[in-house]
Amino acid sequence: MRNRGSGCHGREQRRSHASAVNVAILSCAFPVQAGHVSGYIDGMTKMFRFARRSGALLTAAFLAIGMVYAGQAQAGQFSVVDEKAPQEISEVSRLYVDGELAATFILNSDTTQKSETIHTPAGRVEHTYALCGEIVIRTPEGRTETHNVSSAGVLHNPDGHVFQALGAENFTDFYLIDPTDPDVAQHRPGRAEACTVATS
Repeated sequence: MRNRGSGCHGREQRRSHASAVNVAILSCAFPVQAGHVSGYIDGMTKMFRFARRSGALLTAAFLAIGMVYAGQAQAGQFSVVDEKAPQEISEVSRLYVDGELAATFILNSDTTQKSETIHTPAGRVEHTYALCGEIVIRTPEGRTETHNVSSAGVLHNPDGHVFQALGAENFTDFYLIDPTDPDVAQHRPGRAEACTVATS
């Protein structure tokens, strides 16, 4: 049934259900200000809705930025495999990439092979490396010898490659190589500076 009403009560029927009671009371008490009160409530409602939408947008934006920076921090990766040779008794090797320690390999009779995944930052396709090793071997005469070997080199776009840590020249040279693509890694024989600093 529709209640036509008049005066204060008539105006109440035209208000929304959410603000009817408050506006009715204020309208009767302050009839001249009733319209202003209704406008104030509507304005506050719109403000809160806008703030809520803005907060959601800001949250989404910060999440997107965080994902971008996370992707840039670690954008690529490659693997290095180190395996104990038959004449080796033990080995402790360190791999530095771009001047930072990236992996340590400890091999012995219990652990004859180890693989490490190296993460690289975005925006770089050339990476310097240094490979430092302390290798204990058994000679054909049965003696044990300790060889400190190292080398430095450059990796060209190594992402996705699998490198072998290879000892050569009777364990006097030590470097990385991808047997399927030898040109990806270049090395310079001789004592690497990073290895000298690390053991000094």
